[in-house]
Amino acid sequence: MTATLPRTAAPSVPAQPKPPPRTRSIALAALLAGTALLYLWGLGSSGWANAYYSAAAQAGAASWKALFFGATDAASGITLDKTPASVWVMALSVKIFGLSSWSVLVPQALEGVAAVGLLYATVRRTAGHAAGLLAGAALAVTPVAVLMFRFNNPDALLTLLLVAGAYCTVRATEKASVRWLMLAGAAVGFAFLTKMLQAFLVLPAFGLAYLVAAPASLGRRVAHLGAALGAMVVAGGWWVLAVELWPASSRPFIGGSQVNSVLELALGYNGVGRLNGEEVGSVGGSPGGGWGSTGWSRLFGTEMAGGIAWLLPAAVLALGLGLWLTRKAPRTNRIRAALILWGGWLIITAAVFSLMQGIIHPYYTVALAPAVAALVGIGAALAWRHRHDAVAAGGLAAGIAITVLVAYVLLGRETDWQPWLRPVVLTAGLLTAGLIIVVSQIPQVAQRIVASIAMIAILLAPAAYGVATAAVPHTGAIPSAGPSSSGGFGGGPPGGGTGRRAGGMGGGMGGLLNATTPGAELTSLLRNASGGYTWVAATVGSNNAAGYQLASSLPVLAVGGFNGTDPFPTLQQFQEYVRSGAIRYFLGGVMMQGNSGSDVSQQVADWVADNFTASTVDGVTVYDLSGSQR
Repeated sequence: MTATLPRTAAPSVPAQPKPPPRTRSIALAALLAGTALLYLWGLGSSGWANAYYSAAAQAGAASWKALFFGATDAASGITLDKTPASVWVMALSVKIFGLSSWSVLVPQALEGVAAVGLLYATVRRTAGHAAGLLAGAALAVTPVAVLMFRFNNPDALLTLLLVAGAYCTVRATEKASVRWLMLAGAAVGFAFLTKMLQAFLVLPAFGLAYLVAAPASLGRRVAHLGAALGAMVVAGGWWVLAVELWPASSRPFIGGSQVNSVLELALGYNGVGRLNGEEVGSVGGSPGGGWGSTGWSRLFGTEMAGGIAWLLPAAVLALGLGLWLTRKAPRTNRIRAALILWGGWLIITAAVFSLMQGIIHPYYTVALAPAVAALVGIGAALAWRHRHDAVAAGGLAAGIAITVLVAYVLLGRETDWQPWLRPVVLTAGLLTAGLIIVVSQIPQVAQRIVASIAMIAILLAPAAYGVATAAVPHTGAIPSAGPSSSGGFGGGPPGGGTGRRAGGMGGGMGGLLNATTPGAELTSLLRNASGGYTWVAATVGSNNAAGYQLASSLPVLAVGGFNGTDPFPTLQQFQEYVRSGAIRYFLGGVMMQGNSGSDVSQQVADWVADNFTASTVDGVTVYDLSGSQR
């Protein structure tokens, strides 16, 4: 007689009474409505947010070719230095609703609401309704999540797609479903088209969870993982293959690449270079690479902690406690599989962010938020169900105490902001932590009250910080969470970069990280010169170009790409553009000096300054390339 594997794992916790379906639906609706309000409230105050991506969305709405390649201008001169999936969503929104701050930013807000709902659904399948609600609420109010779901960087779509991959992996693990596992692979593949190799950090966790817990033979599990890997390659590779096979002469230059190749961009500047600090063409950091001290303390440093650290220690504790409580469960236990999935996601991503030597910004930590939230939800629900056990009760109490102590420290860094919050959170948290130890000895009604106060205590500080983040407009390339954030570094060089002459020294308006804000006279000049030109103007750097393009609604060529260090256009190409009448104006300014990469933008700027007469319009140096050369 052949033994068959069980279709579902034996429960490892006592059965709990479920709230009525109507109550569950109302609670979920309240969670999603509150999330939507938080992410949509006052959204337009951030203007173009990251103008680099707003300009690409504008270009994609005007040109299907620019949309496909992710070009930063409608004439398809050069692409973003990322794969374009997030811009596809924004550009379609702009195409439908017209160009505005709202049409650019609302897609990310809706992606955030979807991520919260999907995280709830994922956690609920393994740990129940209450765990799902806690996880969803924790994700919704995490300050870095509030920041990025109100912004137009690719991280919003990346986070949603990775949560979708986790949901599909959980579904696949329940019944060893190769279809669901292939959908998980497809989600990660599409996430690659959003932010390249960062999407792959979750793969070991997804694969291990399925390999350990799926109710099938080892051979079938391995085969299913192979099929999922194939689905991921197809979902993420079709666009890369199309771009690599497309004749380079008839497509945009690949921004961020030194050799006009998506593969080089993915594996170099956005790949290994991020780990070892040797991103060719980067500016900022220290010479030879390096973006601050590495180590596990990085996530608790002044730049990153306010966005993500609030529940991070509790999540680690929840992972350890959950694995202990499920240590005797069957191999196919769903809760332990979920702990492996979310715990692996957290540990691997946190390790990479802590130790990488290349470009890293605080908002990257939004990729940790779903794992942190899920572990807190699962761990709290699991410990609560085992509250009669001294280890579970003690672990739950410790998690609450550690969380409010972390909040007390982090709130202390904002000395002038809501000073009453520190003692309230600390007092409520420590009192409920003490009660949790003996909670099994008090009446049921009192137990529910203690649990509710504990949940408020651990979420109050990050929620308040998240609301404060939402109240601050964010613009520029590097937004940050918190009540005093101005949303970026401005145009100055981070980490010691030096200025570079770009088309004369006559008053440039933008910079590396912030877009230009042209005046009315210059905007009118650009609009009136639109006829017959491929690009109404050219300027060094993508953010400079983005500001002019968004103001004039006309294509502006970003010489040298984002950093001004890409080898496009070459001086010979630029001279040919001028001879053929493809560019009307060259707009001068000051760009950054990179540690490596091409200097063709400097060559172009010098040639223009040496051969054309400069004038000043709204404080900007303007060269009319349609006139005769000196």
